[in-house]
Amino acid sequence: MVAPEIGPASEIRLGVAPIAWSNSDLPELGGATTLETCLSESRAAGYSGTETGVKFPMDAAALRPILARHQLALVSGWFSGRLLELSVAEEKARIEQQLATFAALGAPVLVYAETTGSVQARRDLPVSARRRLSTEEFKTLGARMTDLARHMRARGVRMAYHHHMATVVETDEEIDQLMAATGPEVGLLVDTGHSCYAGGDWLAMTARHASRVVHVHCKDIRPEILKTARARDLSFLDAILAGVFTVPGDGFIDYGAFARALKKIGYSGWVVVEAEQDPAKAPAYEYALKGRRHLAAAFEGAGFTIRD
Repeated sequence: MVAPEIGPASEIRLGVAPIAWSNSDLPELGGATTLETCLSESRAAGYSGTETGVKFPMDAAALRPILARHQLALVSGWFSGRLLELSVAEEKARIEQQLATFAALGAPVLVYAETTGSVQARRDLPVSARRRLSTEEFKTLGARMTDLARHMRARGVRMAYHHHMATVVETDEEIDQLMAATGPEVGLLVDTGHSCYAGGDWLAMTARHASRVVHVHCKDIRPEILKTARARDLSFLDAILAGVFTVPGDGFIDYGAFARALKKIGYSGWVVVEAEQDPAKAPAYEYALKGRRHLAAAFEGAGFTIRD
């Protein structure tokens, strides 16, 4: 398989997403927390890299010394795609600043999700109100996405497609349709929490799309809250506020099994703790530390070496 070039097979690096400190979709969660606090606590918790977030400057000259001061690598970061409503040329223009920054700072992947028709940022709409695509729409999206991913790869940054609750690619079937409609330039980000929420099988999905897996997000699920969120058809943001997500080791997902699944496909890349929660209820540093310790034990138990 083609994976981020950070070392030999069976070697991973552990990164963290800043959304635990400051939530871009729910600014009331961690809105007063500074970027300095986020990065210093990320490093203190043992992580060697970070994804970008709402408080990160998207300029290599500005971001490079900030990351260097905290001894953190740039792992990746989210981009809200709109290929269903824009041309590839228009999307290339929209993504250029982020792509240039990521290329300059050596980020191996850029996290991309199609957000046309998404209700992920709407508290007034349940997750079931999301847009769903026809077979022909998947073909159109796939062709455009492959073109964009080829452009990104030529700049040294892989596209890591993020299946995400309340978007057009949420379920296992939709992931399969997207992978079938795109070329190998489009990589897949496996997110255990989103797969679980959507009723998917993250272990089978990982095995089925082994050649496309280029990035990993690890979040855990509180099963009783998930049961309530599904029963009430909560909005995605209300489910977050209720506490549906948490860090590995604080829910019910078996990360030993997931680590073994990644070992079996020869994954070598970043493994990122990304669990959006209310930091007033789940202090970001405390939970980041808990998540790293749990993942380190799980991946070392599966035979991985963790590189810092």
